Amino acid sequence: MLTIKTNVLQSTTMLNVAVGKRRATQGFKPDPIPDNVLKELLELSFLAPSGYNLQPWRFLVIRDQANKKRLREAAMGQPKVEEAPVVVIASADPTAWRSDLDAMLEMGKRLGSIRSDEIASAIRAGATSYLESVDNKVWATKQTMIAFTHLMLLAETYGLDTAPMEGFWEDKVKEAFGIPEHMLVLALLAIGYAGKPDRPFGGRFDLETVVSSETFGRPLRL
Repeated sequence: MLTIKTNVLQSTTMLNVAVGKRRATQGFKPDPIPDNVLKELLELSFLAPSGYNLQPWRFLVIRDQANKKRLREAAMGQPKVEEAPVVVIASADPTAWRSDLDAMLEMGKRLGSIRSDEIASAIRAGATSYLESVDNKVWATKQTMIAFTHLMLLAETYGLDTAPMEGFWEDKVKEAFGIPEHMLVLALLAIGYAGKPDRPFGGRFDLETVVSSETFGRPLRL
């Protein structure tokens, strides 16, 4: 029991540091990120929750300096794109669920999370009915940004620094890196080691401003 409590406390402390001290890094050192660390970060980030386990995210890792230069041109000239050893282009495929649904069901049966063909058929019917009734672009965006946030916070717990970016021309990113037109380029994440001090914390609104209790607009009192 003591070991479990100690592990929980250690994990909580790491997460508190990652969330509480995370800032959008202003500049990066050129120091590389080891391949095994990058692989582990990506694998863990893709454990993010996903509706029907369909995982519509598609991440493109950019490490080559020439490619980072091309990406910087599409990212409104932001220097950190070229400075960081790794930049991840987070994209979502709103159509992938149609081709991936059967593969997801087979994976579930193989791993034991789906225990019969009848259950698989019910999941297929439910997923198809739902996804044919909603805006798939909105759905895929939600799923992908959860994985994106996992990656950002995981990198911070590994002692790395990050800079999420939404300043880019989507059409130019697609053209530069062969991303299909139907896909959505949602965000960039620079990952590396900070080369400049973080800006002072900009603050956050208090809970009474952004959290309601029971009825919208009624402040939560804790």
